[in-house]
Amino acid sequence: MDLTQGSTQEKINRSKKTMMWFAMVSMAMVFAGLTSAYVVSKSRKDWETDLIFPEPFMYSIIIILASSFTLHFVKKAIEKDNRKAATGLLLSTLVLGIIFIVLQFEGFKDIINQGYHFTGPTSNIVSTFMFVIVVTHLAHIVGGILVLFVLIYNHFKQKYKSGQTLGLELGAMYWHFVDFLWVYLFLFLYFIR
Repeated sequence: MDLTQGSTQEKINRSKKTMMWFAMVSMAMVFAGLTSAYVVSKSRKDWETDLIFPEPFMYSIIIILASSFTLHFVKKAIEKDNRKAATGLLLSTLVLGIIFIVLQFEGFKDIINQGYHFTGPTSNIVSTFMFVIVVTHLAHIVGGILVLFVLIYNHFKQKYKSGQTLGLELGAMYWHFVDFLWVYLFLFLYFIR
């Protein structure tokens, strides 16, 4: 496909999607750096492996994947001009995103209840890395929640119609990215200890 072909609007749409891909690659590099530092730090003498992986983190993976499914079907509902279904799916995605955030804080509480903290005498390198990685991802999820609010607002303003879903597609790209990023981080933190 020749990227110079098409209408001006098609070119603008392609450039916006390309910019989203660059943003996602940049975010992936941040997490590649954090997980690489984690792996390198495993050789430290103070590396402790007795931290029990928080159960709420396990539930959060189901919630975040469910939110990806609900958001995926929003576009299909809009393409079929089923605004009621699209509204329900968007609001469901938002609720699932908020539940995910609550579960992350429950996971932090679980780590603290085990006697580990982010810093100080009751911290260790494993708990510090877990806090840093999860909080960094959580910041991206909060950004995703803001994106969902924009999508919901635009949906109620009827900006999305069949063939006019670029904003929704960009928001979905970001949301799916942070969702699958959590799957990677979850598996990484669970198995690499």
